[in-house]
Amino acid sequence: MLIFDVHLDLSLNAIEWNRDLRLSVDELRRQEAGRSDLKGRGCGTVALPDMRRGHMGLCVATQLAGCMKPRGPVACWESPPQAWAMTQAQLAWYRAMEECGEMRQVRDLAELEAQLERWSDPEAAAARGEAIGYVLSLEGADSMITLDYLERAWEQGLRAMGPSHYGVGRYAMGHDVTGGLKPEGRDLLREMDRLGMILDVTHLNDACFWEALEIFEGPVWASHSNCRSLVSDVRQFSDEQIRALIERGSVLGCVFDTWMMVPGWIRGQTQPEEVGVMIEHAVRHIDHICQLAGNARHCGIGSDLDGGFGKEQSPVDLDTIADLQKVGELLRQRGFTTEDVEGVMSGNFIRALRQAWS
Repeated sequence: MLIFDVHLDLSLNAIEWNRDLRLSVDELRRQEAGRSDLKGRGCGTVALPDMRRGHMGLCVATQLAGCMKPRGPVACWESPPQAWAMTQAQLAWYRAMEECGEMRQVRDLAELEAQLERWSDPEAAAARGEAIGYVLSLEGADSMITLDYLERAWEQGLRAMGPSHYGVGRYAMGHDVTGGLKPEGRDLLREMDRLGMILDVTHLNDACFWEALEIFEGPVWASHSNCRSLVSDVRQFSDEQIRALIERGSVLGCVFDTWMMVPGWIRGQTQPEEVGVMIEHAVRHIDHICQLAGNARHCGIGSDLDGGFGKEQSPVDLDTIADLQKVGELLRQRGFTTEDVEGVMSGNFIRALRQAWS
């Protein structure tokens, strides 16, 4: 079954973690064995061959470079020009992957339909090494030196953006701090609207979330967020927020970072084996959103499996990203229909793109 993962930090791993993602996960782990310079060294779960093996023919791939205060945990720079420069380095890596046939950028409806046709038989597409399609997204808007840079990024293929990440951003507040949108943030949303960009509300704090939904008139999704009612943390969405997104026709991508999957997790201390966290725990979040919606049309996968961690912060029964195929069987065991399962695995976010780009 085709998988569309709507949140992968591929370029971050390639540039800052110095990983050649054309190699398999097993080979990357061998290369990094014994190293501890960055979190997740030697135990990563994402690489392009493993994405193909898991029939992931389409993803949303990010640029990530902010200058939040206090300094964020990853990809945080001292000035907007530095942050912009890093996004351009990340873009250059995506372009290099296109040139060597590993990836293919998807920027509009025609390119989306062509990519889906290439992957209409996922097993055959994977066997012939078909390029993985990617929609370019920006996680955190701090690198937009001025609003004029947003149109420049659009011309480069940027099609979705989340205004915040961690901390106090230049345009919006991250989930871990208080405060509303800055005046520049309101202007940013209006410019995104004008361009036709998708608003990703992931990482917005509650105040910015509600203000953004009021200002922004275009397509909205949440690329990688789980349910606050199952794991109580401000990083998650409350049932009220989830209902508001459902009313907007939005889709939410389930994230597989274990601290957002099970309660009581202490980051940097708890180990997956200690608490027995499994892929099933992510499926519970998917099911909860389906119960709130009364259908399975508002859930998808936004794994974030390469978001600065590896096996030490992933479900026990997930060795590589290819294991996301297990989600489908777990949904079937819960009574989801084939149509529902296909929607969660790829169809719901594909529908969101078609609507955004029609």
